[in-house]
Amino acid sequence: MKEILVDTIFDTVKLLPFLFVAFLIIEYIEHKVSQKSKTKIENAGKYGPIIGSLFGAIPQCGFSVLASNLYATRIITLGTLISIYLSTSDEMVLILFSQHVDIKLIFLIVLTKVIIGIVFGMLIDLFLNYSNKIVKKNIKHFCEEEHCNCRKGVVISSLRHTINITLFIFIFTFILNGLIYYIGEDTLKDLFLKESIFAPFISSLIGLIPNCASSVILTELYLSNIISFASLLAGLLTGSGIALLVLFKANKNLKENIFILSLLYLIGAFVGVFIELFFLI
Repeated sequence: MKEILVDTIFDTVKLLPFLFVAFLIIEYIEHKVSQKSKTKIENAGKYGPIIGSLFGAIPQCGFSVLASNLYATRIITLGTLISIYLSTSDEMVLILFSQHVDIKLIFLIVLTKVIIGIVFGMLIDLFLNYSNKIVKKNIKHFCEEEHCNCRKGVVISSLRHTINITLFIFIFTFILNGLIYYIGEDTLKDLFLKESIFAPFISSLIGLIPNCASSVILTELYLSNIISFASLLAGLLTGSGIALLVLFKANKNLKENIFILSLLYLIGAFVGVFIELFFLI
């Protein structure tokens, strides 16, 4: 146990400088483009799923939260909302970069999420014949103050993100290393159904955890060879940070919220199964 703890501390601490610098850059960019991105998504019309999916791919704290608030006021369509949720990168990109994962694989994941977001967003709007109906309500600042502490400045916000993610990585890495040591990697693979086409259904469920923990869990499981690429992607498609919590808070139609949650889960799971069956990645 002592050896596992020491290894976990060493593996986590070495990520700190990279994560802080990365968050600092992203926070700066987010503060600069926040209002522009909000305006573009509001005025996107029928091209909302395309614009939304592209912006969602930028690893940042607030865009999926913005989408939840905009949908609650019916400024964007259901298709645009789903496209943003599906393409949201959250902290996954930074974790993969910090673990020195091949840049081609990271690009493949992000590109796949964007394409899937666009396709399903457009299909949903086409099938349900949604139109943008602007409702004049007060919209919260898209960065959700309690989540990002945006008003406290770029450095403080970046430091807060770094600490949060580092803690998540440390806790889960310690648990995962302990499980691998005591029960074995093969047993863990069986628990997560790695050799089964139903594995993406488990990963998609993990992705629905309403904070950055889902990205950490899924990424670490994939890097430890516990889940497949298809399962990783399935979980990352359903992961949208705290956006679902904001949706349930801002949108008073509970049945609609449950429908959106179920739709997101099923899309992630079935895309994962499709990739597992036909691409063997």
